[in-house]
Amino acid sequence: MRLTVRARLTAVYGGLFVSAGLVLLGAIYVLVERNGPMTAGVAGLSAEPPPQEAEGAMFIQKVADNTLADALHSMLTQGAIALVVVSAATIALGWLIAGRMLQPLHRITDTARRIAESPLADRGLPERIALDGPNDELKQLADTFDLMLARLDQSLDSQRRFIANASHELRTPLTLNRTLLEVALEPETTSPEVRQLGATLLAINDRHGRLIDGLLLLARSEREVTERSYVDLADIVDHVAESDTVKVIAEPEEAAVLGDPVLLERLVQNLVENGVRHNVPDGAWVRVTTRTRPDGWVELQVSNSGPVVPRYEVAGLFEPFRRYHRDRLAASGAGLGLSIVRAVVGAHQGRLRADARDEGGLTVTVLLPRAP
Repeated sequence: MRLTVRARLTAVYGGLFVSAGLVLLGAIYVLVERNGPMTAGVAGLSAEPPPQEAEGAMFIQKVADNTLADALHSMLTQGAIALVVVSAATIALGWLIAGRMLQPLHRITDTARRIAESPLADRGLPERIALDGPNDELKQLADTFDLMLARLDQSLDSQRRFIANASHELRTPLTLNRTLLEVALEPETTSPEVRQLGATLLAINDRHGRLIDGLLLLARSEREVTERSYVDLADIVDHVAESDTVKVIAEPEEAAVLGDPVLLERLVQNLVENGVRHNVPDGAWVRVTTRTRPDGWVELQVSNSGPVVPRYEVAGLFEPFRRYHRDRLAASGAGLGLSIVRAVVGAHQGRLRADARDEGGLTVTVLLPRAP
């Protein structure tokens, strides 16, 4: 069993005190034994005293020796008892002092743990330690940790702003390109080759537009939701759970949450579209269910038939621009659907889990806090 820092500091304090007490008690014992007052007095008598004086001196010496022995025994006994009592009190006091000294370190650890375990840790780091007290090593450590958090928070915010600004700036030339292509294809005298080229360019332009829209939505969904509305996921499922190519089985039950209606609708829509897009040619199906669990969570579950996905590949599917066994250029989507799902779940302080089905396809489970 590994001792904590507090226990080790207390053991060091207690061990040093007990060792010093034993050394002090031993030194007093040696000094008293060597310099006993009765022994010194008897030693000063003449070398050859008269017989009566010799008998008296022997008696005095015997009494002195007994008294000294009793005194030494009493001193050792009482000193040992006092040492045990004072050592116990010192160890208890050392335990309290060590806990008091380590309290700032516990505060730093608790703050770091809360930040690491927070579902919004990858969207912003607003919390700080802000340790008060003297400018010692622990305060310097806390201030350095706060500075690191501030730099990371600034970096995350700059990254989100860059994505949003770049997406906005790219929208204008794409809109202009689409307008020019549509104008060029409008005349009836346009040759079939030019029309085919224009249609291909329009498809590429549309794909880039979807990519930019996905980046904008991803940047928005990575921020914490501050304004929340009452939303029933069952209503969203009734609205978006449909497809012309795949059988969609919707089993919605009441699932009320507080959140952003637009982001929650995109959450359900992306999961349904992902289940429809990544499916098998024959006998394809997608099942969407919602329910309120007894433990205070609202559950949205989307499962589908599809190709067999190795379990070690599942986590990577939620990374931006990641597709399973699909080329980026040939794929119809932007590769941001599941990344947006993960961001929306995190912004609503929910939980996300994906499991590969043995028969093929995925089962994605979303847990969101139930609306009071």
